[in-house]
Order: sequence, then structure tokens, then C-alpha cells
Amino acid sequence: QVQLEESGGGLVQPGGSLTLSCRASGTIFVIINMGWYRQAPGTQRELVATIYQNGDTNYGDSVKGRFTISRDNNGNTVNLQMNNMEPEDTAVYYCQSYLYQTWRSDDFLELWGQGTQVTVSA
Repeated sequence: QVQLEESGGGLVQPGGSLTLSCRASGTIFVIINMGWYRQAPGTQRELVATIYQNGDTNYGDSVKGRFTISRDNNGNTVNLQMNNMEPEDTAVYYCQSYLYQTWRSDDFLELWGQGTQVTVSA
């Protein structure tokens, strides 16, 4: 089985920093992208940041210039560095990935992590 394992959530003061990590484990042939979405109570899930196999990145408008996504050399772990955090960043953050388990096209999966709470409050 393939799964995404998240870590790094918690409480941080406004203006502070926090780092989230997500590791993909199991039988993996190729990872197309890995990234983070977030969902605050009463809102829709929104893109925070994602990084693609070729290294391209995409960020949600509200986090551009404050958050940075990167990945380890093995390509199976991504890190989200969150700086200058705001109370509006409070949400459950979910790791997401599209990947192939094998070379077969029908072994394409979309995976989600279980979510980690991030709270920005004084």
C-alpha cells in the first residue's frame, strides 16, 4: 500500500514560522506531484503549494512570497516552509499526491494524507 505521512503541525504565533513535511511510502514507480492543500472550518479546500516531478512549483495566491515548498533528493518527501504566518493561515493542512505505483497506466493514484492542524494565534 502507498500512503502519505504528514508531520509538523501545531500552534504558532502571528509572524512566526512552521514547517510541514510529507513522506510518500510504499510501492511507488513515479510521483507526478506532491503538495499541500488546506481547509478552514466552513470553507472549501484550497491549494497551498505543490511541486511537480520536473521541479516546477505552484502556489496559492494567499501564500505567495511567504511559503516555500521543496523536496528531498529522493523525491519522496516534500517540505512546506511557512513564514510570516497569519491567523488566516489557520486550517487543517492535507498532503496530496498524484503518482503511479507501476508502469501500468491504470496504476495511477491520487492520495491524501490524514491532515494536520495548523493554528496561528497569539
